[in-house]
Amino acid sequence: MTAQLNRLIRGIEDRLPRHESVEAAARDLVAELRAFGVAIDERFESEINAAVEAVNARLGPIEVLRRNSLVKPREQWYQGPSPRDLHWPAVRDYIANSKGWEKDAIRSLDESSTEVVSLLANPRNPEFRCRGLVVGYVQSGKTANMTGVIAKAVDAGYNLVVLLAGTTNKLRTQTQARIEADVVKRHRHHWQLYTTVDHEGDFTIPANRGFTMPRPGMAQLAVMKKETTRLEAFRDTIKKTPRAILERLRVLLIDDECDQASVNAARRENDITQINKHIREIISAFPGVSYVGYTATPFANVFIDPFPYNKDQLDDLYPEDFITALPRPKDYFGAREVFGGIPDDADSDEDTGKHMIRIISDNLDNYRPKSADRDSFAPVMGDSLRDAILWFLVTCAVRRARGQGDKHMTMLVHTSPNIVPHERTAKLISDWLSVHGPKLSSGQGPEYEALRKLTERETLRVPPTGPFPDELQLRALLKESIDAVQVVVENSKSLERLEYSREARTYIVVGGSVLSRGLTLEGLTVSFFLRTSRQYDTLLQMGRWFGYRHGYEDLPRLWTTAKLAKDFRALAAIEEEIREDIAQYRERNCTPLDFAVRVRSIPGMAITSASKMRNAYRTNISFDGRHVQTIRFDHQDIDTVTGNWRAGARLITDIMEYRVPGAGAPFFTGVPFPLVRQFLQHYRICEEHMDLKEKMLLAYLDVASEKLSQWNVGLVIAEGSPSSELPLGALGVVGTVRRAQLKDTGTTFADIKALMSKRDILIDAEDKTFSPGEKWDSLKLRRPPVPLLLLYPINKTSKAQPGSRTRTALNAVGDLLGIGIVFPGRQDRSGNFYSVQLDSFSPEDLEAEEAELSEPSLE
Repeated sequence: MTAQLNRLIRGIEDRLPRHESVEAAARDLVAELRAFGVAIDERFESEINAAVEAVNARLGPIEVLRRNSLVKPREQWYQGPSPRDLHWPAVRDYIANSKGWEKDAIRSLDESSTEVVSLLANPRNPEFRCRGLVVGYVQSGKTANMTGVIAKAVDAGYNLVVLLAGTTNKLRTQTQARIEADVVKRHRHHWQLYTTVDHEGDFTIPANRGFTMPRPGMAQLAVMKKETTRLEAFRDTIKKTPRAILERLRVLLIDDECDQASVNAARRENDITQINKHIREIISAFPGVSYVGYTATPFANVFIDPFPYNKDQLDDLYPEDFITALPRPKDYFGAREVFGGIPDDADSDEDTGKHMIRIISDNLDNYRPKSADRDSFAPVMGDSLRDAILWFLVTCAVRRARGQGDKHMTMLVHTSPNIVPHERTAKLISDWLSVHGPKLSSGQGPEYEALRKLTERETLRVPPTGPFPDELQLRALLKESIDAVQVVVENSKSLERLEYSREARTYIVVGGSVLSRGLTLEGLTVSFFLRTSRQYDTLLQMGRWFGYRHGYEDLPRLWTTAKLAKDFRALAAIEEEIREDIAQYRERNCTPLDFAVRVRSIPGMAITSASKMRNAYRTNISFDGRHVQTIRFDHQDIDTVTGNWRAGARLITDIMEYRVPGAGAPFFTGVPFPLVRQFLQHYRICEEHMDLKEKMLLAYLDVASEKLSQWNVGLVIAEGSPSSELPLGALGVVGTVRRAQLKDTGTTFADIKALMSKRDILIDAEDKTFSPGEKWDSLKLRRPPVPLLLLYPINKTSKAQPGSRTRTALNAVGDLLGIGIVFPGRQDRSGNFYSVQLDSFSPEDLEAEEAELSEPSLE
């Protein structure tokens, strides 16, 4: 390709946004060249024709790979962006040049936003209605995906964008500012705005009482709160808009945090909450509308009834057209980074978590009032809050040393949902800084000594991944950091105080529910978090410490309670399971109406509010294709420990006739179901397991006994390991395995995180080769189609490996017996279910939780 041909191609592509076709752009280029005196001879015309062919080839149909979506069969209308588009190229160049995004991040955003737009309805159709759901990660950049979708959708023909942005003014204005900066200001003269970034800039009925006729190349935008009065105003504006205008409007309705307020949560089955009703009325009133909900916690949305009683009058918001799980962003700092993944080898103490959790040792009454003492509450500075503040000051100094002094730095203090403690806690912190700040800056006094020791401990527990100043440098930067700190309150009653749009700020933010969803805290490094919830979605959304931590991945810390750490660890696994469900259904070409997500229960917690769970089947579960394992043990209960060992000893003695001769570790095949059931009936499983309950397991076994009539049983031992204290039935004393427990859990039970190693399930497979990173599902495919029971004699001491930062010795009262079970079949939720009564929150408890959250003293 000649240099001149390349120049002609670029010239045509530069003009494409202003022309309807490649040929028209080429004619414009030729006319401009003639005006500059360029001779257009036969050879030149040939090159022009070649350039037109090359550009047309580039604009040909592009295969949109729907890697992440469940899709209802639909028209294929969108092949991705083209060079003649106006908005997406501008957004792409802006985030690359002004925001400094890397190429991989831009490519990921491009692919995922193209996938979502391809799933919308074709705006060229005279009438359409589409409903979809996009599942992201908490603090993962869902807004970035929205901006990409908005830009591409408008390029493709949508001309009215309506964004429902949470339920608070602060979140609405933050979202409006982001959409304006990323999309609107790239081509401001192509946008008509019905809302502004002002605090009072939410939607009101326009002066002309209706929407305006869309003009070619123009788009209209409204960013609104999910509030009854705003939605009513928007609905009334539609009613007053002439039909001729409505028929020209192609509406993209994006519902951010769509699990909050949007889902029908009326108490009675046939009632509708006002916000849910108004959103449905708005969708019904437009001839052409695509509704897309965005959330990181889709629990409520997947429980919407796809077939409500009044579907013919008002369609509900079930995402029947598509469900998309956004890919995990590169460099995302999420639950997997905080809590770590499950290792391939359970005997390894390797933990992929960042080891950032610190259990609060203070009296919690120091920080949160009892119901009767709210007005008189006076918080007290304890060692844990002091350490959290000191570490925040250290992180500010370290980030300055790393050249990030021009970046925002934030600490979150979230101790109570009540308004009263916020101002008082902020004053406590401000007063403490006033008293101790000067001595900290000069390297004197007991608080400085505490800071020095804390820095030593933290850098030993989490080795720095970037430059770390020595003590002299740190002290010099401490003064700068302390002088920069502003202690602010963010709640529903506070004034607009957080300001991240101008110069770099250093904040300690004390707040409540307004910080628990959607609002981004820039540069968050330290969280002091006590606020609890008994609902999955509410608790997960409170994880403001998730997000991106470029250049300071080693610095974030979370001070919280042992119970909250345990609940977050469990929720991290459940969140991943929903994404795995979507992936499995996608592989089977299921539609969203086939999607029957199963969300595991956690004892003492509800999945979402009771009113949103009306359509969920609380008793359906299947172990088909799953593997389960005991990872939590009542290791100090002598009756449980010895009772489980006796149950295992009896099983081994009863199945000796089924032992396979010549096998390395003891292995048994063709074991009758009754012998296995008898063992499991006498084996006691720790109550702290969220998905492995004795009643649940036995009920499933009884229903599925016919297809589980014969079992394989294996004993997992480690070479050269200590022998068991007691004989295991007819085998006598046996080798044990080492399973150290997690450190600093603050619980009475032992949590070993993983019992089974991936290679263990190949004990009865012909092909026993194992590759690190291979997925459980692919390993299971090599097994025979029979259930497998694995017994793990665990050494009672089980010391942690030298240098382990996350483990400590097991120190049980006796050798433990762990069990793992691999069930045959496929984890296909669209198949038959087996009814099992799950542990669940009582309706009374749920109503108490909802009543608590609606108290006038709360936000």
